[in-house]
Amino acid sequence: MTFGLRKRLSKERGFSLMPRAMAISSSSCKLPLVAVCQVTSTPDKQQNFKTCAELVREAARLGACLVFLPEAFDFIARDPAETLRLSEPLGGRLLEEYTRLARECGLWLSLGGFHERGQDWEQTQKIYNCHVLLNSKGAVVATYRKTHLCDVEIPGQGPMCESNSTMPGPSLESPVSTPAGKVGLAVCYDMRFPELSLALAQAGAEILTYPSAFGSVTGPAHWEVLLRARAIETQCYVVAAAQCGRHHEKRASYGHSMVVDPWGTVVARCSEGPGLCLARIDLSYLRQLRQHLPVFQHRRPDLYGNLGHPLS
Repeated sequence: MTFGLRKRLSKERGFSLMPRAMAISSSSCKLPLVAVCQVTSTPDKQQNFKTCAELVREAARLGACLVFLPEAFDFIARDPAETLRLSEPLGGRLLEEYTRLARECGLWLSLGGFHERGQDWEQTQKIYNCHVLLNSKGAVVATYRKTHLCDVEIPGQGPMCESNSTMPGPSLESPVSTPAGKVGLAVCYDMRFPELSLALAQAGAEILTYPSAFGSVTGPAHWEVLLRARAIETQCYVVAAAQCGRHHEKRASYGHSMVVDPWGTVVARCSEGPGLCLARIDLSYLRQLRQHLPVFQHRRPDLYGNLGHPLS
């Protein structure tokens, strides 16, 4: 296993493009460090866990307080039937392993998209795409079930109908206080809906996270553009752990995991293949930026109304 940009820690700074009037003065080494993991999940759940655990332990060794894993960190199956067969409840064996891992390493874990058999499994025979947040004691502190399901047909990428096996979540999760800041939870396709990111920011989020498994056609066109847009419009850090490479004969993912600061600058990025990258989170910088560019005070909800309706 190689670890992406492990030696390129200069990416942790990421503040050089800001005007001098907004420059930070605190020592960067005192700022919380987060790690973003990039993996190539397969249908082999135990091998996937071994790969993720190795990256998490490396992140802990490097001093990270919060580690982000991508959507489908548990597995990527060949078809909906295999997806349902491999799924587990939150109280199953796999989450127990991650609970022990969080305790062992003494850090928080963002498990970006777990194939969850919910309480309605017996009735629906469908699962949830569940983003699970564990604290450093291994306790589940938040669960967000993906609200926007990816039912799309992209020429050259093949159709995807997530709703064949997955139920949409009923609600957003309030941002959660972590050692790095208040984290707003989302999953992959959610990033195409700015209403969600604005709602999380208005609820207090300082870090938005979009664990993903982006395709090879939409990835080069939209991945970085959308992530930077979400960071700029919400003035939040955006953390995006991604799947990469070929999972099996039917599916591949774009990769390019990254962290974007509230100015819209990519401050950390994974190289090709499995690995991790690191970034410092500077909340004083975030607050300073929001003070100098107070867009939330300038919004006109009296004009916009409800932007969630379908196009006519």
